[in-house]
Amino acid sequence: MSSGAVLPSGYDAESATGGTDAAFRVTVPASTANLGSGFDTLAVALALHDVVEVTPTDAAPRTARVEVTGSGAGEVSVDESHLVVRVLHATMDRLGVSPPALLLRCTNAVPHARGLGSSAAAIVAGVAAGYRLAGIDVRAERVRPEALRLAASYEGHADNVAAALFGGLNVAWNVENRYRSVRLEPHSELAPVVFIPGVESATHTMRGLLPETVPHSDAVFAAGRTALAVHALTTEPELLLEATEDRLHQEYRGPAMPETLELVHRLRNNGVPAVVSGAGPTVFALPPGGELPDPSAVGDFEVRRLDVDRTGVRVERMS
Repeated sequence: MSSGAVLPSGYDAESATGGTDAAFRVTVPASTANLGSGFDTLAVALALHDVVEVTPTDAAPRTARVEVTGSGAGEVSVDESHLVVRVLHATMDRLGVSPPALLLRCTNAVPHARGLGSSAAAIVAGVAAGYRLAGIDVRAERVRPEALRLAASYEGHADNVAAALFGGLNVAWNVENRYRSVRLEPHSELAPVVFIPGVESATHTMRGLLPETVPHSDAVFAAGRTALAVHALTTEPELLLEATEDRLHQEYRGPAMPETLELVHRLRNNGVPAVVSGAGPTVFALPPGGELPDPSAVGDFEVRRLDVDRTGVRVERMS
């Protein structure tokens, strides 16, 4: 271990779990962020999972071979430039531990570039795997703050990665480039539905559509609705239709995904709390009682009912 290691407070090598000779599995949930006005602040984990099986090999240190099935197969890199591997290596370097050679088998259920946190899931998988290979439990209480900061530094914001790490509803913020979050328990009656289109979007492109400033009245509106959303999502879901109203980002992004915004408006006009999921183009809805209006009204979107993931990332030894 190098002298520059950044290890969690209280780390004890004698009680460390994992090890570089044992294969293990990392399971990471999808996530939906913003939830209306809570831009880069609110995110909920969803029970749709990417699974990464990590097996140390006898090849040269720091080399990696990646096998991908599901979303991204045939499109993403399959060597050390793969996002999970890059984050894994960076995490171990930060911890002062040398990465071994690895075989990663990635089974991706989270669709790429749809606003469901696929990059956050990959980043969290890399952070969790890096900690495991360093003999550290990423879910240990003393480890959680640093794991979040590492993941958020790769993502550029903390909402999606917090949800993927910790499950449930997360409120994220940043203090002088030190990312933090609080996990809250979502209401038991939430019945998430996602409407996934066939087209993709790029987060950086969608961010480029946002204005640098917004009217003061819109900022006040967003502050009130974000606070109300936290209450509605945890305590009083009857208020979700009002709580998920937005003036900060959705309408500005509308020209790039008109079908998405049209579906959001259609659902909301029928009394269904609906928002753009993250940067889109997926629509996220929380229909009262799980009931939706006429399914034929959703057009070419794939409709999927998902539970809230209340656990977050899981790391398990493979038998």
